[in-house]
Amino acid sequence: MKLLATIQKVPGGLMVVPLIFGAALNTIDQLHLPWVTAILQWLGAGQTDSGQYEFLRIGGFSQELFKDGALVLIALFLFCSGSQMNLRVGGKALKKGALLVTAKYLTGLAVGVGLGLMFDPIDGLLGLSTVAIIAAMTNGNGGMYAALTSQYGNRSDTGAVAILSLNDGPFFTLMSLGLLGSQFPVIAFIAVLLPIALGMLLGNLDHDIRAFLKPGEILPVPFFAFALGANMNLAAFFNPEVVGAGLLLGVMTTVLTGGVGILIFRLFREPSVIAPVSEATTAGNAAGTPAAIAAAAAVAANSGMMSAAEAQSYHDLVNIATSQISIATLTTAILGPIAVMLVDRWQKRRGIEGTLEDEPQSRVDEDLGVARDG
Repeated sequence: MKLLATIQKVPGGLMVVPLIFGAALNTIDQLHLPWVTAILQWLGAGQTDSGQYEFLRIGGFSQELFKDGALVLIALFLFCSGSQMNLRVGGKALKKGALLVTAKYLTGLAVGVGLGLMFDPIDGLLGLSTVAIIAAMTNGNGGMYAALTSQYGNRSDTGAVAILSLNDGPFFTLMSLGLLGSQFPVIAFIAVLLPIALGMLLGNLDHDIRAFLKPGEILPVPFFAFALGANMNLAAFFNPEVVGAGLLLGVMTTVLTGGVGILIFRLFREPSVIAPVSEATTAGNAAGTPAAIAAAAAVAANSGMMSAAEAQSYHDLVNIATSQISIATLTTAILGPIAVMLVDRWQKRRGIEGTLEDEPQSRVDEDLGVARDG
């Protein structure tokens, strides 16, 4: 039936399609249709705490996987992703990766802080929270980056993906919220980062373990996406404010993170700017960040370093932020390749071939507007 091939044709499909499917089933579940209730009663299902019957809350393995399993599956994904973070990176790739991570993070932080100050950090412009902005703008689509740089970039561009793996997961968002005044204890950071750190340690100690865990970069994604969706209402995706916020978030990610990345590459005298434009996307797995942040906030509240009200505010924005980030993922998946193609044509008109590893220094100087003798 080619179901997988069809899903993969959708930008960010492995994340977005199961998430929407889960949201659709949960929306039906929350309607408590009489015929659904009758079937569940006949099958002997138990009632929920609210006295209703829901097919996503029948207990056992089914509920644990499809309804309540998001955080465990996200942790598994982070562990496996950490195992693929190769510490042995060439100097050129290391430099480019560091520039890209720095540019993308500082841009996302600046936009998140700026809009949070101008509007509101929880329910800001078009309902965009600081969590949604930073999560979407700092976490790039590594698969798309690798694909675009392998076609339009050079080997060190593609090699930088090993460093870009650092922005997978909620760490940068959690760190940003700490910088902005949210009181997360050290144990909250450890609780979030431990799976990544252990995966990185094992993957770098044993290449066989790295190869064994590599499928885990992809396999858990549709499962935690479905579980996240199974706690959302499909109506959120048809809310004009949510759609508008997601589209705006996607455009800001492509334009601003790509633009700042280009400036940083120019500042460090890199002739080709294919890499920063290729990284100007939102990863599908970024949609899992709000749930991870809410879990860290719960840890902070239990330790007494964060008020219960503040922790609840992070929990309350999970669904809307997840929807906005999912829409941003779709938006950047369309805008990203278009931007790379346009930049590639622009570079070639200026005599810069992005697939070449090094440009002559005279060409670099000319492109930067540096005066030359003779």
